[in-house]
Amino acid sequence: MRHRMKGRKLNRTASHRKAMLSNMLVSLLRHERIETTLPKAKELKPLADKMVTLGKRGDLHARRQALSVLRDKEVVHKLFIDIAERNRERQGGYTRILKTRNRYGDCAAMSFIELVEREE
Repeated sequence: MRHRMKGRKLNRTASHRKAMLSNMLVSLLRHERIETTLPKAKELKPLADKMVTLGKRGDLHARRQALSVLRDKEVVHKLFIDIAERNRERQGGYTRILKTRNRYGDCAAMSFIELVEREE
């Protein structure tokens, strides 16, 4: 039974899953919109919201916490300067998931995950 167990395994080891979600998070913050499978997007959404919340806090400790997850100084700078400023008045829900299609090869449900306050 899976009582009180949180998160999806996504058919990966723990280290692979952590690295994959970190890379997807960097791509999401850099491009502000990515296409991925629906379960991966659902796993990524809480992490992305947490990073934007850290960006809104804006202090040195929050910046170091974000850098430990993202490992890309350029993306952390964009998060704290640009993305956090656009979401200053928003109380939560910084990302949205849009279901798009089924992938041709394996019929996996695909979706876009994007920042709500994004540049066009």
